[in-house]
Amino acid sequence: MAPAPRRSSASKSGGARAAIPQLSWRDPQPAPIVLVSGPEDVCAERAIAGVRDYLRAEDPTLEVSDIRADDYAAGTLLAVTSPSLFGEPRLVRITGGEKMSDAFLTEALAYIETPQDGATVVLRHTGASVRGKKLLDAIRAGIGGGVEVPCPVIKRDGDRHDFAAGEFKAAGKRIAPAALRALVSAFTGDLTELAAACQQLIADVPGDVTAEVVERYYGGRVETSAFTVADTAISGRLGDALMALRQAMDSGVDPVPLVAAVAMKLRTMARVAGSRESAPALAARLGMKDWQVNNARRDLSGWNQQSLGLAIMAAAQADADVKGASRDAVFALERLITVIATRAPYGTR
Repeated sequence: MAPAPRRSSASKSGGARAAIPQLSWRDPQPAPIVLVSGPEDVCAERAIAGVRDYLRAEDPTLEVSDIRADDYAAGTLLAVTSPSLFGEPRLVRITGGEKMSDAFLTEALAYIETPQDGATVVLRHTGASVRGKKLLDAIRAGIGGGVEVPCPVIKRDGDRHDFAAGEFKAAGKRIAPAALRALVSAFTGDLTELAAACQQLIADVPGDVTAEVVERYYGGRVETSAFTVADTAISGRLGDALMALRQAMDSGVDPVPLVAAVAMKLRTMARVAGSRESAPALAARLGMKDWQVNNARRDLSGWNQQSLGLAIMAAAQADADVKGASRDAVFALERLITVIATRAPYGTR
C-alpha cells in the first residue's frame, strides 16, 4: 500500500518542511496516515474518495468511520482504528482538522506514534488556521509513516482550465478545445459548479464533447458570462456584445468582476502583442499557458497599438465608474463595450 516516494522539500500548504511523499489529489494512495491539506474542498473530496475506492478495491469488507476533530469524544480514534473480531481493514475519515479540539490533538499525537495495523487514517485540514500545527508538523516529519495530498486553491483561469481538462482526461473523455474554453468561461465562480458540469457532460454525452454540446447544456450560462461579453466586444461585434451584456446584467452578474474580466483580456492582449516568439516560449516567459497566448493572438486581429491603449484606458475608467465614480454602472459598462467593439476613443460614441 505504500505510495510512490515522491517527496517535497516543503508542504504546498505552508508550514514545516515535509519529509513525507506529496501525492496528487487525482491519484491518492493509502498509508497509515493521509494528510489532505489545503483549501480546495473539491480536490480534497476527490482525494478522500480516491483513498476509499483504492482500499475497497483491495478488500470489499472495508469498514469506514467518520470523526469530527472539532467535536471529538475522548477515546473515539483508538476505538475506530482497533482491529475488529474478523480483522477487516479500517478507514477513518477525520474532518474539521483546522478546528480540532485539545482532546483530539492529544490523542492524535499519541496515535501517530504507533498507528494500528490495517487502519488508514485520513485527516482533512484546510489550512484556514494554525490549529493543530504540532500534529501537522509531526505528520510531515514522517512520524506515523504518512503521506500528504496538497489541495491548493484553484482560482486562476489557467488552473481552472487545467482542472476541467483533467476531469475529462481522467474519465477518458475527449472534449474539443473550444468546448473546454466555453465550459470554463461559463463557470467562473464556484469550482464545485465547474466540477459538476464536467461530470454531467462525462456521464451524459456518449461521444466527444463539442462546443455545440456545451452550448446545448449550458448555453444560458455561456451567453451571460463576463468572458463572453469581453470576447464579443473584442471581436468587434457590438450588437452581440451589448446583448450579452444585457443578459449578464439581467442574470445578476456584478459589474465589478465583469469589468475586471474585460480588463484582464485586454492586458493579456497587450502582453502578447508584437512578440514573434513561439507560443510555448512566450507562455513560459510570461508565466502563461500556451492556449492563453494563442487566444490573445487571435483576439488581436483588427487591433493596433493605439486602439489597444485606448481600450485599456477605457477599462480603467469603467472600473472606477462601476466602483462608485459614476451613478450609472450600466451606462459605464455600455460605454466601455462600445469603445472596445468600435475601436473608438473613449467618449466619442
